[in-house]
Amino acid sequence: MIEERLKKARGKRTQEEVAKYLGISRARYSHYENGRSEPDNETLKKLADFFDLSVDYLLGRTNTSVPSENDYDSLSEITNHVTHLGINDMGFFDIEKWKKLSPEDVEMIKRHFDMVVELAEKRRK
Repeated sequence: MIEERLKKARGKRTQEEVAKYLGISRARYSHYENGRSEPDNETLKKLADFFDLSVDYLLGRTNTSVPSENDYDSLSEITNHVTHLGINDMGFFDIEKWKKLSPEDVEMIKRHFDMVVELAEKRRK
């Protein structure tokens, strides 16, 4: 079941493109599509994020392909998007970089985060 759904989800993308996102070889990803092996749980989550599908759909547990809002993990989504863009080090957790910011810089960052959260809350209403 998963191999069929992976092939369908990949569409016009290449196996190489998906494998690169997952951080595995094209041959290994090919084994998933050919049913020779199955992805582990972490890889399943990455595949679901990449294709914007639910893990349950990939596994054949449901025919509903879109993840429910309860399944949504915003931190994983942001991390996966940044990884997909090829940004390996955002410096987000580099404390030394944060220490160099001026109070004005910190306030600007806080306002930006507040604005993003506020916009997200408005969309949910």
